[in-house]
Amino acid sequence: MSRPLAEVFTQARQEGRSALIGYLPAGFPTAEQSVDLITAMVEGGVDIIEVGLPYSDPLMDGPDIQSAVERALRGGATTDVVLDVVRQVGAAGVTALVMSYWNPIERYGVDRFAERLAAAGGHGVITPDLTPEEAGPWIEATTAHALDRVFLVAPSSTDTRIAQVASVTSGFLYAASTMGVTGARTRVSSAAPELVARARLITDLPICVGLGVSTGAQAAEVARYADGVIVGSAFVRRILQAETPQEARRQVVALAEELAAGVRGG
Repeated sequence: MSRPLAEVFTQARQEGRSALIGYLPAGFPTAEQSVDLITAMVEGGVDIIEVGLPYSDPLMDGPDIQSAVERALRGGATTDVVLDVVRQVGAAGVTALVMSYWNPIERYGVDRFAERLAAAGGHGVITPDLTPEEAGPWIEATTAHALDRVFLVAPSSTDTRIAQVASVTSGFLYAASTMGVTGARTRVSSAAPELVARARLITDLPICVGLGVSTGAQAAEVARYADGVIVGSAFVRRILQAETPQEARRQVVALAEELAAGVRGG
């Protein structure tokens, strides 16, 4: 059985390191392969998995994740497929939450989605485009079904805004390191440490940094000031570039091992 998010962060702190969080869209390259690749990420050292819910209008995502999501949608990935992927990886001991734009959840049914995700063994949801002002029904549903709610703050967020977002967040606070779209970068934004430092003065929640991390060295850099390091596009890119499912799995394990060594070194 997988562990709640709080337990993962507690153990990471006890080990003197940051948690490593990986992202992969459900149904990419296929539903079956996504389950195998997610378990491979955990085998390589990833602590928490963000299972992406494929959406036809991924405004915040860069070209790699857009390509992966399009492939998943062409392959028939639906919300029910995502929930089944969560169920399968959860049964394998993976601590998973869903990353989703708000529209698919609203169309599926807010309480229905929360209820079925909890039944599948999911631990929470990251909603990058949902604001606290519009989250009333979601807060009620996630509270009712004991799911963590993860909201985002950005370098442009004021201290007042960070406090407002943190007040409705549980699990961890997602600190976007840049105002741009997702994607592996040659360096992590210099705005990230300041954003984390400001957030620490406001909340006791674990603070995790995403958008841009793609190497062990970058993971180590972020791990020096953040409670969690989030990596998505780098995993997706390796899968896109692999010529066979076996090679994709080897690449995912190799990257996870590199990143895990980075968060331990940081």
